Amino acid sequence: MATKKKETTSKWEGKKMPALGVLDEKGAKRSLKEFEGKYLLIYFYPKDMTPGCTTQAQTLRDNIKKLNKLNCEVLGVSPDDMEKHQKFIAKHKLNFSLLADTEKKLIEKMGLWVEKSMYGRKYMGVQRDSFLVGPNGKIIKHYIKVKPAQHAEEVIEALKADAK
Repeated sequence: MATKKKETTSKWEGKKMPALGVLDEKGAKRSLKEFEGKYLLIYFYPKDMTPGCTTQAQTLRDNIKKLNKLNCEVLGVSPDDMEKHQKFIAKHKLNFSLLADTEKKLIEKMGLWVEKSMYGRKYMGVQRDSFLVGPNGKIIKHYIKVKPAQHAEEVIEALKADAK
């Protein structure tokens, strides 16, 4: 007998995405209003220039045309500052903006500043989650503990399914 894959649900799905209120890599305050009528993938990641975060950013970069064709824009969010984001964007030729949530206001609002553990050492860090926001500003899908290499394809499939 086949077992059904356990569905994960999030308290965020179906709710309005909270205001961004965070500056991008150029110092511009970004707002959800600029994305009205479009899908928006907001992905949260721990740190610029690290292997998993680089893989995730490159995979989204490489799929941006497919995402844009499905009426979806992308924003990355981490606690790194604008200067670090500028270097990350330049080094990896990223074609979307990164928000510098240095005070972790949006990260904490989304419940993503969590205790982590590596090699037995506990520390606080950003959980790698993403939120697919619909054209109406409501969260369609909350991706929990994203796998960087597969994330773009997951989002593309969700966009195609939502368009039906």
